[in-house]
Amino acid sequence: MSGLSRQPVVWRILLLPLAHAPAFTLFLLLAPIAAGLIGTLLPAFGWLPVVGATEFSLAPWRALLAEPGLWHSLGLTLWTGFATTALSLLLTLSLLATCYHSPWLHRIRRSLAPLLAIPHAALAFGLAFLIAPSGWLVRWLSPWATGWERPPDFAGFGPQDPWGISLILALTLKEAPYLLFMGLIGLAQLPIAAWSAMARSLGYGPIGTFLKIILPSLYPLLRLPVFAALTFALTVVDIALIIGPSTPPTLAVQALRWFNDPELTRRLPAAAAVLLLLLLALISVATWESAMRLLAYWSRPWLIGGRRGGGGDFAKWAALGGGHLVLALATLSVSVMLVWSFARRWAFPLMWPEQWTLENWYGQIDNLLLMTWNTITVGVAATGLALLLSVACLEHEVHRRVTFAGRSVWLLYLPLLVPQIGFLFGIQVLLVWGHLDGGWLALVWTHLLFVLPYVFLSLADPWRTFDPRYKQTALALGTSRARAFWRVKLPMLCGPVAVAVAVGFAVSVAQYLPTLFAGAGRYATITTEAVTLASGANRRIIGVYAVAQAALPLLGFLAALWVARKRQS
Repeated sequence: MSGLSRQPVVWRILLLPLAHAPAFTLFLLLAPIAAGLIGTLLPAFGWLPVVGATEFSLAPWRALLAEPGLWHSLGLTLWTGFATTALSLLLTLSLLATCYHSPWLHRIRRSLAPLLAIPHAALAFGLAFLIAPSGWLVRWLSPWATGWERPPDFAGFGPQDPWGISLILALTLKEAPYLLFMGLIGLAQLPIAAWSAMARSLGYGPIGTFLKIILPSLYPLLRLPVFAALTFALTVVDIALIIGPSTPPTLAVQALRWFNDPELTRRLPAAAAVLLLLLLALISVATWESAMRLLAYWSRPWLIGGRRGGGGDFAKWAALGGGHLVLALATLSVSVMLVWSFARRWAFPLMWPEQWTLENWYGQIDNLLLMTWNTITVGVAATGLALLLSVACLEHEVHRRVTFAGRSVWLLYLPLLVPQIGFLFGIQVLLVWGHLDGGWLALVWTHLLFVLPYVFLSLADPWRTFDPRYKQTALALGTSRARAFWRVKLPMLCGPVAVAVAVGFAVSVAQYLPTLFAGAGRYATITTEAVTLASGANRRIIGVYAVAQAALPLLGFLAALWVARKRQS
């Protein structure tokens, strides 16, 4: 008699959904992406019956290529995307190389949670308030150090500078912590202690050990996160709307403007622009990977040359300085938003407001409560579904002794590797066709596409490394498998589950384009309202919504940390 036939009937019934969980999860991820890409591809070649376009043609592409500023937008997109990814990866590897063997690594790990929790739009708002010509940094130095009694006119510097420097800085504040978090996960999968001891016995210093021994094994684990970071930097919309160049903007922002044009036929060249952006992202990822392979090939003689040294004191302090700068900018960005949200009068060049008030919050309370409710309900629903699917897939791994890895991980990363605007427009077309646009379920589903990968990746390692002997002991004492799961395994993994939920909720709160396309304007969230306010000049109201947007995921992470510590005590 097989092991399954000896199971209780109830447990055998429960195992049936588990067997289909991976296929069902991949279907939920891949089906809308495939349908969305088709819904974008057809209008890009002239077929969109809703606007009267019923013949395939290259007219959308001719209209796109005739747009003024297109090539400038393309160059700006490539420059900001590659510069952000390279800077974030360099900072990540520098911190890991100098701190992997020291107590600094634990401190970095602790500081990552609040950085990851803050939505990127909120950070972009705070950074814009910080580095603007009338921003907080200039106020600190004026007039005692600069002599400025009025905001200076910085040509080409500050928010929305034509070179995209402020956009690169804002993206780095989010990409570097993300890559560092994934790097820490990668380090945990490698025998770092044994490799370090072996390298020390051969005379290698800490930096040389990392570069010659650890990094060649670590980077393959970082490859997909780096691709996701590069794709995000090339195709981001909300941060580019807030702090990026505007004349012309990046290609993703320009495509969104064409989508929102009152002239509906503009959606055809907009779809062509989105398809061009998708091709640009694919070519960029291939170019990045080719460059990394060439770098690995050229560095092979140095790797096997046997040259000792690599203590790296200067590199250590330079890397720590860069890490502290990122943390300081993020902290100041959140702080200046909070100050502006309570400011009544704040004339330049005063460092602090002359008058404080609660009217900024009172005046927005009704609208704020409604949007907070929309944000929380959609976030909780999407995160709950993502958690349910992730646990089902991981439990299926346990029973079948298979791992969702290798090529399957590419499928899991697909919503992060494909530009959002590349398939969300197509999804919107299909939702309109099926009379499902603007529905709450459609909104939750689109959020689920981006929440699920993060929840699964956050939960996978703790779930896979859980000691099965605890559950076997419970079974030996006569309990059922279902009871052993609910009473033994799940409570012991309560901390990692809480962290995964906090990560998923933070991802949902930050979603702008999915809410914009699937919600059809009927479900406004704090994020969509904050980005909409970016075109205005009222820093006080922007500060209110940006602080509210940052507070929700921070509260989620604080709750997760409280649950984790309570389980440990």
